[in-house]
Amino acid sequence: MTGERILIVDDDESMCEFLTIMLEKEGYEVHAVNRGREAIDLAKTNRYHAAMIDIKMPGMDGMTLLGELRTISPGTPVVIMTAFSSEETAIEAVNRGAFYYLVKQAKKDEIRLVIKKALEVGRLQAENRFLKQQLRSRHSSKKIIGKSECFEEVFHLVDRVANCESTILICGESGTGKELVARELHYRSRRADGPFVSINCGALPETLLESELFGHRRGAFTGAVRDKDGLFTVAKGGTFFLDEVAETSPAIQVKLLRVLQEREIIPLGGTKPVKVEMRLIAATNVDLEQRVDEGLFRADLFYRLNVIQIPLPPLRKRRDDVPLLVDFFLQETVKRAHTGPKSVTPEVMDLLVRYDWPGNVRELENVVERAVVLQDGDTIGKEALPPKFQTMGEKPVECNLSGTANVTLEQLERRYLAKVLEEVGWRKKVAADILGIDASTLYRKINRYELAPDRKSEKQPV
Repeated sequence: MTGERILIVDDDESMCEFLTIMLEKEGYEVHAVNRGREAIDLAKTNRYHAAMIDIKMPGMDGMTLLGELRTISPGTPVVIMTAFSSEETAIEAVNRGAFYYLVKQAKKDEIRLVIKKALEVGRLQAENRFLKQQLRSRHSSKKIIGKSECFEEVFHLVDRVANCESTILICGESGTGKELVARELHYRSRRADGPFVSINCGALPETLLESELFGHRRGAFTGAVRDKDGLFTVAKGGTFFLDEVAETSPAIQVKLLRVLQEREIIPLGGTKPVKVEMRLIAATNVDLEQRVDEGLFRADLFYRLNVIQIPLPPLRKRRDDVPLLVDFFLQETVKRAHTGPKSVTPEVMDLLVRYDWPGNVRELENVVERAVVLQDGDTIGKEALPPKFQTMGEKPVECNLSGTANVTLEQLERRYLAKVLEEVGWRKKVAADILGIDASTLYRKINRYELAPDRKSEKQPV
């Protein structure tokens, strides 16, 4: 027994009986009524996986009932039945949301097949709704966290523009949460039930990016064995997030301009334009106006993208948010790692707040995850942080610059490198952190200036 429930509505008692017997033999649970009002009452209290309704009935006709059922149970596929086929009526029924149009003289096998397909469509739609709910719940767990004044302005702007249809340009350094803001805009808009589609323009070569964005027709290039919809088409009814838009080539910029101006695309190898219906949100981690001045980005495209701009401040500009973010990432990481609760020492929190975070929130999340994994106890100490944090707070190496007016910059650099190395006992990794350079760069400078430790003061070089 399938357990799937089917609603039959027909003023002809014999037709109701015929369909009930046939479908119950297939294992379905069948509810049959003769009036539209009875069907509405049942639909309000029962979940039906499919419905079959007669188009001509006294009182409420099938078309009116179709509209009512679409409102009460939008996920239920409806098959319209009629004694006399009419192309115009069939088209109208489908346009109003009917799954199929079936004449009553149809053979049993055809009826069984139509019901089977209707139930399959209903299952797919239910799965689709479930997956969207999962995406929403997953998004809700990735909160936009911040209480600093500059970030409150971001929240205010998101509130103002979430439900409009204008193109949005999100600006900010890598790791500031541009995609998170884009998803927030999507799920708070009237397009929340549509797809959220994203692509990183800097992650793909030009030819592949063009195919992904606009799609292609069969034979457009070697390997194009079938037609493929582009992501602009896939995003129909939803939001398309175009990340790293500054990395697009001039040729793709021209096509993007057409999308924004005409709301249409031409797939690779195609000749006819295809209409697209979505909201565009773009993001960049560079100054697009400067790119325009340098001739690297089209001015007309920039002005089309820059309708409403949301600038995201880097983490170093909102240090008050670091403790909030640390607590949030601690809870999330502990949950994933299935460990006990963990906290950070005041010393560690002070280091995290004072650090400049060139990788922004993404870097902070990675540092917290690393600390949770490496720390055995329930309190995270300085030793669980990356090496660059170990020398933070140490007294800076002083270098007397008196009498250097006639010294070249190269000679001054050599003198300072030697001073730092001597002060830390030639521990090269420590010296590199103090100097703010990579260890490999320090090694090259040591070789270039032919520096060597003074054996009297040499400790334990690393």
